[in-house]
Order: sequence, then C-alpha cells, then structure tokens
Amino acid sequence: MEALTLRQLLEAVGGALLGEHADLDAAVTEVCTDSRKIQPGCLFIPLEGERFDGHSFINAALEAGAAGCFTARERESYLPGKFYIKVRSTQRALWDLARYYKALFPIPFVAITGSVGKTTTKDMAAAVLGAKFCVHKTEGNFNNDIGVPLTLLKLERRHQVCVVEMGMDHAGEIDYLGRLVEPDMALITNIGDAHIENLGSREEIFKAKCEIFPHLKEDGLAILNGDDPMLASLRGTLPQRTVFVGRGEGLDYAACDLSSDGTAHLNCRVKTPHSQFQADIPALGDHMIYPTLMAAAVGEALGMAPDEIVRGIGAFLPTKMRMNIIRCKGDVVILNDAYNANPQSMRAAAAVLGDAAHGRRRVAVLGDMKELGPGSEQFHRAVGSYFAQAGTHRLIAVGDLARFIAEGARDAGLERADHYPTMEEAKNALSREVRAGATILVKASRAMAFEKIVDFLLSCVPQ
Repeated sequence: MEALTLRQLLEAVGGALLGEHADLDAAVTEVCTDSRKIQPGCLFIPLEGERFDGHSFINAALEAGAAGCFTARERESYLPGKFYIKVRSTQRALWDLARYYKALFPIPFVAITGSVGKTTTKDMAAAVLGAKFCVHKTEGNFNNDIGVPLTLLKLERRHQVCVVEMGMDHAGEIDYLGRLVEPDMALITNIGDAHIENLGSREEIFKAKCEIFPHLKEDGLAILNGDDPMLASLRGTLPQRTVFVGRGEGLDYAACDLSSDGTAHLNCRVKTPHSQFQADIPALGDHMIYPTLMAAAVGEALGMAPDEIVRGIGAFLPTKMRMNIIRCKGDVVILNDAYNANPQSMRAAAAVLGDAAHGRRRVAVLGDMKELGPGSEQFHRAVGSYFAQAGTHRLIAVGDLARFIAEGARDAGLERADHYPTMEEAKNALSREVRAGATILVKASRAMAFEKIVDFLLSCVPQ
C-alpha cells in the first residue's frame, strides 16, 4: 500500500477526528482488520459480525503498534499519540477507503466472477498478463465484501494491471463489489449451481452474476463463456463490447485439437480474432480451455502479442488446493482439489481423474457439497455417477451428504464405492489406497476441510 495521510483518510470516509491527535500529515502504509496481525504504523479497522465486534480489540491493536483506527462509536478514553476516526459503519468505511484509494491508480481493472473456475481464471489471467505487465491480483480467497476492498488497498505504484476475483452467495453482492471496482473488463466463467440454496434457481444465479454489467465501463469489454447457454443468451444485449470463448462454433476465442499427457499438461490450438497459436497449459482437464481463452482475450485487449500470451500460459500456477498435482515417492500422485466443490466442479474433476495416464489406479476421495438446497441429494448422486462413468476404480465418500455420492456411484456400476461418516472412520481405507501407480483425487466443499485428508495421505506415503 502507498502512504495515505490522516487528512486523506478523513476525506476518503467523511469521518470525524476523535482524541487528541492533530498531525494531519501523519501517514499509514498498511490496513489491518485483524488485531493479531498488526503492522507498525498501520490503520486498524475493527469490523463487526454476528459473533464478533472488532471494537473490543482497538486498544490491543493500538498498543501493538497501529497508528490509529476507525471506530463506529466514541471511546471512553483515548490513547495518547494515536488517532481515532469516527465513522457510521466501519465496514462501509473500508469500502469508501478502498474506492478512494483505487481512484489513485489509472490502470486497467479486470473483474472475474462466475459459479466455477473464478480463482483458476484469475490465476491464469494474472499469469498471462505477467508476461508483459506488473500485475496485482486477488490473493487466496479474498473475493468477498471484505477481501475485495483489502485487495485494492494493497495496490502499489509499480502495478500496471489489477485482476480482481468477485465471489457471491446472495443477490446484491456483485452489485456491491462492482460499484467498488468499476472494471474495464468483466469476465463471467459460467452459471452453475453453487449457492443455489440461497438464490433459489440458476436463473436467479444468472441475474446475480449479471449485476456486474452496470458497473463495467461504457468502453469496457465483457468476456463470457459462449458454451454456457445462459451467458450465450447475452449476445447482442450488452452496450459494451462483448466476446465469447469456448469450443462451440462461431465463438470469438476458440480452442481445438485438445490433447493431454494425462499427468501434467493439456495442449490445444487457440484461435482468436487476430491470430492462432499452440498453447501448452500446465494443468489437467479440458475445462482449462476456458480460463486460458479468457486470459488470451484479456491479453489481446491490452495489446499483448501471441508469443507473450503463450509464455504467460506456460507460467500458470494454480492457487493452493486448486487441483494441485503432488507427485510423491513410490509413484503416488495426489490431486489436491480440496478448496471447494459444487456439482459443476465435481464433474470437471471427474474428467481430470478419468484422464489420468493409462494404467494408473484412479481413486476419488470425495466429501459433502454445501448450499445446494432441496436438490442436494440428487446433486450428490449425480456426482457419484460422474465418477463411475469417468472410469474411477475406487471411490471413498466422507461426510453426511457424501453417502449419496457413494450410492450414486454404485447405482452407476462402480462397485468399490464406500461411505464413511468421518475422516477418522475412513483412515484405514484411505491408507490402503496410497500405493504405487495410484492417482488420488481429493475434493469437497470448503467446510469439510479436506486438506486434512491430503495431509493424512501424504503421511502414508513411504519415505
């Protein structure tokens, strides 16, 4: 973060100065919302939630070295040498500060949303752009109403492009984030069933994702998945320039001649409105063409040459727990896709496991998918069917809802599909699958914390 003076902070949030601190030229170079991670001289923003109130930690944060803080209410006492800025809402003040700070950077902003593949597309776009530009991107899962402002507040003068991931689980969230970012480019990866419990239907999910378009600049660019029927229906309806990507006929950015080595790479020929080139994607699964094509569209929009785009694709690295390929001793491969899961990403993962190199033992360790509403049982049964049809040799389902995955797999002909309510009960079965020639996929919703299963599998690898 570049330095902001106390005077600028007051201007940004329309706040009132409390306490005795009067040096309006004092500056902060960091924003912290966690009192346990205070950096010397930072601004502490105490957020409020259903189960916590950061105001309780203001004194601790200031004593740990914060220069000052926002506060939604007056204090009983004020520490000397610290500033306090009174605001109506600390969360709104975070939004206002991020919006003020973003305006200091006249660079392109790329916003990415969608039901599946947001993070992968963000990482691919950043990798491609990184072949020519200094890129700032969303880190980890900082894609919500707190994470996006904090992402913007980490911009530095050296950055030439900013790639922002936007998540949502309720209507109105993309509108809220879109008003903050006001992107030059908006990417929507697809419309799926993630968070359907909260939104009610795919049609409502589609409407929620489309909240981004009123905030896309008039001369901006929309980059959409043309193979998604709902997104394809937007053709000719948006005032901004729009391009479509995918495998279908007549799309602006298309991939063809796909081939995979089954271990680490997908190859394809990319056709754009301006060129054709061969892409070697360092990841598994045919679904990887979508982030690749979207990144190519972003790159071309910013004047990148084909060789730069190809170099950027080759530099792609996925975020942790997003189909990370872990090669272990004893010829054991673990596909760590434990970060999250929904029906669409499960289907893509089944295809990845099915493409594992010929002769390998394909094992799926799967857990509950959350927030799927009344159709949850059928969604889980369908996932079991996907893995059975993909040629999985062994399926281990862990969790309450996961029993329907196992049942669906058995119904589809996969005899070796077993269910265990907890990880502890599954350990014996898991340990027996860590053997030479095995490729083991691990995937479930975030709440299942399946990274613990990955750690357990790694502990079983012969040293």
